[in-house]
Amino acid sequence: MNQAEHLSRRAIAAPESGIVAVVNHGRLKQGLIPLWAGEGDEKTPDFISRPAADALVAGETFYTWQRGIPELRQALADYYTRHFGKTLPLDAFCVTGSGMQAIKIAVEAVTDPGDEIIQITPAWPNFSAAAGMSGSVVVSATLDYAEGRWSIDPDRIANAITPRTRALFINTPSNPTGWTATREDLTAILALARQHGLWIIADEIYTRFFYAGGRAPSFLDIMDDDDRIIFVNTFSKNWSMTGWRVGWIVAPPSLIQVLENSVQYQTSGVAQFMQKGALAAVEHGDDYVESQVARAAAARDLFCDALTATNRVVTQKPDGAFYAFFRIDGITDTKAAAIDIVDRANVGLAPGTAFGAGGGSFLRACFLRRLDHVEEAAGRLAAYISAL
Repeated sequence: MNQAEHLSRRAIAAPESGIVAVVNHGRLKQGLIPLWAGEGDEKTPDFISRPAADALVAGETFYTWQRGIPELRQALADYYTRHFGKTLPLDAFCVTGSGMQAIKIAVEAVTDPGDEIIQITPAWPNFSAAAGMSGSVVVSATLDYAEGRWSIDPDRIANAITPRTRALFINTPSNPTGWTATREDLTAILALARQHGLWIIADEIYTRFFYAGGRAPSFLDIMDDDDRIIFVNTFSKNWSMTGWRVGWIVAPPSLIQVLENSVQYQTSGVAQFMQKGALAAVEHGDDYVESQVARAAAARDLFCDALTATNRVVTQKPDGAFYAFFRIDGITDTKAAAIDIVDRANVGLAPGTAFGAGGGSFLRACFLRRLDHVEEAAGRLAAYISAL
């Protein structure tokens, strides 16, 4: 008997990750250069790991503040003052067990089962799957693509709005495309949300990975206090903490108790010793983030230049995030191609089929790695392409 047949429809409908399927195929392959996952190759730096280890040894292992320890929430408030010029109260912050949990909490806070959320695609697939497991219906508004460059037409979003639409999910800088909304883009999107009474779930986790300098434009630059915006974020990308599973939410203070209740009934909070590591990251990690962005910029240039030199790849250097999203002439089935590239080139890529509408003919590579690995991976891919 197949017991899975007796599970809920939502559980059965949850898709297998198209990225993980390729990872599982090549995970144990000797000498493979893994560019498939959204993380760099550096371990968490000691200035973050050591305070967490010290707190663990000191016995900070009991139940703690469900919305986050006060000193971490204060450090986050100070972070937003430094980087966004905003003075936010402590009660605008809720610490979560990963950016993924932050997204799940935000979705369930603003939608009921059957409600619609508009997502700009191509997009990170975990959002639509998580929203679906919460009973929401995700509707795509695709980016325009021309000569390797991605852009948004606000009319695409407007045309996707129906009476059942409750929220817009906006990820900028974008995974996987690197598309980065301009201030004008954000203003147009915010105007639509105001006009239709919609929530915005703003995923700005790559805002520091912005190659024009400084940080990327944010809804924080243009919003009013009464705008319906929930920001979801994570410690994963900026501070090499992907395995820690710690994130945060920024929201109107009137919402935080409701969001904290969701934390209570999902995980009951983030371990205090882990929050001490997150605290060190926010308080002392600005220089580290800047070094990571510089490292990513150099790798971006090397990788994209090597691929475009084949004259078989269409892409441009992304404005933000740390992914190359590229199309190889003659390849249409990118899931099969990603498997073949693992087998023949010993490079791990994510197939564009995993990223929804508009992404199927592309491949994604995470270039936040040491330059010699990026150069080697680009060389292997160039040889693979030339042999097609």
